[in-house]
Amino acid sequence: MAQAYMTETGSDGSDPEPSRTGLRRRLAALRRDPGIWRRGIVLAALAVLIALVMIFHAELPNDIGNLGSLTETFLPWLGLAVPLLFAAALFRKSATALIAILLTAAVWVNLFGGLVTDKAHAGGNLTVATHNVDADNADPAGTADSVAKAGADVLALTELKGSVVPVYEKALAGTYKYHSVEGTVGLWSKYPLVSSKPVDIKMGWTRAMRATVKTPHGEVAAFVAHLPSVRVKLNAGFTANQRDNSADALGAALAAEPLHRVILLGDLNGTVNDRALSEVTSQLRSTQGASGDGFGFSWPAPFPMARIDQILVRGVTPEASWTLPRTGSDHLPIAARVTVKP
Repeated sequence: MAQAYMTETGSDGSDPEPSRTGLRRRLAALRRDPGIWRRGIVLAALAVLIALVMIFHAELPNDIGNLGSLTETFLPWLGLAVPLLFAAALFRKSATALIAILLTAAVWVNLFGGLVTDKAHAGGNLTVATHNVDADNADPAGTADSVAKAGADVLALTELKGSVVPVYEKALAGTYKYHSVEGTVGLWSKYPLVSSKPVDIKMGWTRAMRATVKTPHGEVAAFVAHLPSVRVKLNAGFTANQRDNSADALGAALAAEPLHRVILLGDLNGTVNDRALSEVTSQLRSTQGASGDGFGFSWPAPFPMARIDQILVRGVTPEASWTLPRTGSDHLPIAARVTVKP
């Protein structure tokens, strides 16, 4: 005969009062812990210092080793300190440190959160790309073929070694009918190029040029530039004085440009946050900042940490900006789609 088994509930038939969860017990223990506000003061101070550097980076002096420019080059990476400090604060059971770290996280999100999302728009009638091909590139033909497949209407190449320029010309001839090379920089285009000339950026040899691209939607002034390299040295800091002087000269050339539509492509050896490039960046708009997907870091190619290759525009509308697959260079190629209004 079947029997029904029932669990006894107590004398009054009601369930026993549920016990506190482990989380509730831990929270209660923390509330009773008088050291929760005193522990982690050093962690809190470090978090506040990082937040202040992000907020007031423009005030950091450049007189000593170009400290300000060095910090601004890698400024987004300060966000990596947030999860590390957060884990340390949890381990220390410090409410003071946690609050300070949340403040630092809020500052980072305010400065860089908008760069994380994809801001691309549909449309665009001109696609441009730029690539520092690396003078020591062991596969220039393969590099040229790779960037040609990106479908850009206008392609800028920098760090062109004179002996391999014919290799690039041959590899790109089937895609681009027009091209011009000045010194170590060059411009390839599906549309006619006129008024091509070097731009003096105070280096003693040609590493910048300007040409007019006659697109179906109107003329565009295309500048290609490769600013001097920078180095980080223990005894000298961020050695960028020559780069800074060349940036000022490039800024003067951009300011004197008579055409309304301007596109600057190339390796500026600096990010748009770097105040030393302000003579250039104050006049133009970054396609990556306006319409990119993520930070768009382009260097070094094996593990990109900074966007020192740039596409900056004036008088045209950025619609999308992205990095291209790695080639034989130590830089990643970058591309952008813009709208040129008649």
